[in-house]
Amino acid sequence: MYSYLMSFSVGIIGLPNVGKSTFFKALTKKQVDIASYPFTTIDPNVGVVSVPDEALKKISEIIKPEKTTPTIIEFLDIAGLVKGAHKGEGLGNQFLAQIRECDAIIHVVRAFGENTDPEDDIKTIKTELELKDMEAKEKENLLSKKPVIYLLNIDDQGQYQKPNIEHLAINIKEEAEMSELSEKEVQELEMKSKLDRIILACYDILDLITFYTIVKLKEVRAWTVKKGSLAPTAGGKVHSDFQEKFIKAEVISSEKLIEAESLAKAREKGLLKTVGKDYIIKNKEVVEFKI
Repeated sequence: MYSYLMSFSVGIIGLPNVGKSTFFKALTKKQVDIASYPFTTIDPNVGVVSVPDEALKKISEIIKPEKTTPTIIEFLDIAGLVKGAHKGEGLGNQFLAQIRECDAIIHVVRAFGENTDPEDDIKTIKTELELKDMEAKEKENLLSKKPVIYLLNIDDQGQYQKPNIEHLAINIKEEAEMSELSEKEVQELEMKSKLDRIILACYDILDLITFYTIVKLKEVRAWTVKKGSLAPTAGGKVHSDFQEKFIKAEVISSEKLIEAESLAKAREKGLLKTVGKDYIIKNKEVVEFKI
């Protein structure tokens, strides 16, 4: 049984008809309105996707809890931006406001077919965000400074014009088709999805880490904090008392816990470490807060 806890949001943006909604469908396996004209998606479609986490899966196999709660990403399928969006062209003001609410951006760029120039598409969107920022009064909400992943939509030949910027490339049409198949069918066809890589890239670009809590062996839960967070700050994600009344915490790496095969055996072997307020939580640690 899985339950979900909201984590952070990523907006999927780009010019019209580049494959954004198809990409969103593949990510969330949620049917959305896809049409061959620019402003089909006026209100953003929202989908929730769990962050791939092998350590969480293995911990749950050991603990056998009643419930396992992964950390998640909320994806927003935002309608296509056009040149002049910063002035309100093509419902631009509404779309730009939706981008402002996101923690990060995936910018989908068409990179196949004739007369396709990824650099030009990237420049168009960047310019619109920068022009909108020039009007902003609250400079901490700058659109052009949001973390961004450039995702190139390529064809089945894998050939495309590479922009002079860091990017990921996938065949969105193929990913959407794969999302409709069962796991068995995917294995039989020897297909391999790249979506997990993109989900993890979203997680990494925001400089986040994961830690885990085990609640009376009834629940294993993953939590998200910024890299470099102190133990009390991480505790505050679980419950405000764990931050305000923090005394100490017991920590163990997920790797050591998995090797020990149980929390009791890990404790017997002295693998749990007691830490104080100045301890920086590490990625993939299991933490028990003491108040």
